Amino acid sequence: MSNTSSRPLFSLVLPGVLLAATGLGAGDLLTASLAGSETGFSLLWAVVIGVLLKWVLTEGLARWQLATGTTLLEGWVWCLGGWIRWVFLIYLTLFTVVVGGALATACGVAGSGLFPIGDVEVSKIIWGCIHSLIGAVLVLWGDLRLFEVVMSVCIGVMFLTVLLTVILVEPEWNMILQGLVPSIPEGEEVWVLAVMGGIGGTVTLLSYGYWIREQNRRGPQDVRICRIDLLISQVITGLFGGAVIVIGSRVVLEGKGPVIALVMADQLATILGPAGKWVFLLGFWSAVFSSLLGVWQSVPYMFADFLDLQHSKPGLRRNVELRTTSTYRWSVVLIATIPLILLNTSVRTIQLAYGVLGALFLPLLALTLLIMNNQRRWMGADLLTPSWINALLVLALGFFTYVALNVLWVQLG
Repeated sequence: MSNTSSRPLFSLVLPGVLLAATGLGAGDLLTASLAGSETGFSLLWAVVIGVLLKWVLTEGLARWQLATGTTLLEGWVWCLGGWIRWVFLIYLTLFTVVVGGALATACGVAGSGLFPIGDVEVSKIIWGCIHSLIGAVLVLWGDLRLFEVVMSVCIGVMFLTVLLTVILVEPEWNMILQGLVPSIPEGEEVWVLAVMGGIGGTVTLLSYGYWIREQNRRGPQDVRICRIDLLISQVITGLFGGAVIVIGSRVVLEGKGPVIALVMADQLATILGPAGKWVFLLGFWSAVFSSLLGVWQSVPYMFADFLDLQHSKPGLRRNVELRTTSTYRWSVVLIATIPLILLNTSVRTIQLAYGVLGALFLPLLALTLLIMNNQRRWMGADLLTPSWINALLVLALGFFTYVALNVLWVQLG
C-alpha cells in the first residue's frame, strides 16, 4: 500500500505545487514576456515541449529516489564517484549566490513597483533586503506547514492574477490555438531555445526529491502519485509561461531583466486602466517572492545533504532529518545575506550569470539519469526507465546541451 494513500488530495500534490512556485520567477517572466513581445503567439507550442522535457527530468530523479531510497546527490556520489560531489559543491555555491542575488533583486523590483520608497535604486535595495530576511525568518522559525501554506497562497495569487490579466487583455483566442501548432517564425530560432529552456526550474528541480522525502514517499507504489503531481506542476508552469507570452504580445518591451515587469505594468495600465496594472504587479510579486521563499527553503537541503555524505558510507546513510541540522540552518542564513551584495549589480549582469549557470545544469541531469536509471542492479526490474521516457531523455540531453553551448557561445564568446 502507498505511504501517501490516506492523505488529503491537496497534500498529495503539494510537492509539485511547491516545485512550480519555486521554479517560476523573474527569469520566466523575462523570457516569456520578451518572446511574446517579439513573436506574438507563435511560440506557445515551445512552452508545451519545454515543460514536457522538465517533467521527464524531474520524474527521473523522483523514480531514482523511490527505487533506491537515496537522493540524486547520493546517487551521483555513490554510483559515479566521489569527485562529482566537489564539482557539484562548487557549482551549487556559485549558483546559490547568483540565484539569491537575482531573486532578491526581483523582489526588490516587485516591492518598489507596489510601494516605492524614495529613489528607484534605493527602493529596490531596501525591498530586496526586506524580502530576503522575511524569507529566512519564515524558513528558520516557521514550521513546514506554514511554509506550505504561504507558498500555496502565493502560487494561487500568481496563477489567478496572471490568468485574469490574460482575460482582460482580450487576446484573439483563435490565434492562441494556432500558436500551439509547431512553427518557427523566420529569424526567431533563438526564441524557441529561450522559451523551451528558460521556463521552469533548473537546479531547483532537485528540491522535489527532498519534498517527497518529507512526505515519506517510498518505493515503487508511489511512482504514480509523483507522476501525477509533477504533471500538475508542469501544467501550472506551462499555463504561467503561456499566459505571460500572451500578455507580452500586447506590449512593447525595451527594458532588460525583472524591470520588464514594471514596463509591462505601465503599458497594461494604458490598455486596462489602473486596476489592470495592480493586478499584474500583484501576480509578479507573488511569483518572485514564492520563488525566493522556495529557494531559501530547498537549496539548504542540498548543502546539508552534501555535508552528511562526508560522514556516510555507500548504503549506510545516517538516518538524519536534514532540515533539523545546523548545516541547513546556517545555509539559510548565508543564502539570505551573502547574495545581497549583488543588489547593486546591474539586473542584466545578474540575469546573464543566472542563465549561464542554469543552462549548464540540465544536460548533466539528463545524462546522469540516462546512465543511472537504466541499471537494473540499482533500479530493480520495476523502476527501470521505460523506453518512451528514455527517448525523451535523449531528446532533453541533446536539446539542453545545444542550449548550453549556445548560451556560452553568445554570452561568453
